[in-house]
Amino acid sequence: MKTLDCRAHKCPHPVVETRKALLAAPDAPLRVLLGDPIAVENVSRLVRTLGFNIITGDTEGGVSLELTPGSTVQKKGAAAIQGKTVALIAADTLGSGSDELGRILLKNYFFTLTELEVVPDVLLFVNAGVKLTCTCSEVLEALDKIACMGTDIASCGLCLEFFHLKGDLKAGRSTNMLEIAETLQHAGRIIRL
Repeated sequence: MKTLDCRAHKCPHPVVETRKALLAAPDAPLRVLLGDPIAVENVSRLVRTLGFNIITGDTEGGVSLELTPGSTVQKKGAAAIQGKTVALIAADTLGSGSDELGRILLKNYFFTLTELEVVPDVLLFVNAGVKLTCTCSEVLEALDKIACMGTDIASCGLCLEFFHLKGDLKAGRSTNMLEIAETLQHAGRIIRL
């Protein structure tokens, strides 16, 4: 049984690495070692949704999850969606409450996207979300990687103008509301952040 040691890592790293390992060998058992209680919860949730059975045990420095394929293991590419997947990013934070935490969560979201095999077809940035595509954004490197994976990155031109960022656009291209509306109208799935 292959062992994946994530005891020194916090989420989202253990979830991303476990998902990669399970999708690479969906018929093979896997032992995952975790040191973070939140990672234990998140990895357990992931593997259940993928159809794996879990046996939990203690190990030095954390918890051991022994994963074995169940009868309904999802194979790579099992879920097909008609139309493009579009992510609409309407803020420079994720969620509400703490702006500091919201910026960390959004940064983690884009980092995690770079680790996935399938990314959204389009990232649309509107309102304060356009700040993420401009100079001094902490997610520019991740956005560049996502663009290299085939994602179209587009920022609302009116929004860039409103925030005086028209000349600061660094990731993707500028777009307009007609294109945004058409893209959303014809999307197979919309993810709103």
